[in-house]
Amino acid sequence: MTLTTEQQMLVEQRLANDKKSIVVAYLLWGFLGGFGAHRFYLGKTGSAVGQIILFVLGWLTVAFVVGFAFLIALGIWLLVDAFLIPGMIETDAKQKRVQISNELGVMSH
Repeated sequence: MTLTTEQQMLVEQRLANDKKSIVVAYLLWGFLGGFGAHRFYLGKTGSAVGQIILFVLGWLTVAFVVGFAFLIALGIWLLVDAFLIPGMIETDAKQKRVQISNELGVMSH
């Protein structure tokens, strides 16, 4: 499917409106990272729930020392996420670009 120049411009315009913000993602990561807020924002619901579970289990069991292991694992995961956020945003943008292109291609037929 080949889009016209006008359709490509429409795709990029809609993508600019729908694209996730890297600033918002990092703010959520910095302030609400333990709750997986940045992952919810980026559409990674399953792993966001995993981060919440680690956070809650960690704090509930910190008195039994095992909670520190959960919190350390979460901390490492959040540190890795700091480097993964730009890639997650780019992947989301690519998926949206394909989806919008397909919608425009279907409408033009």
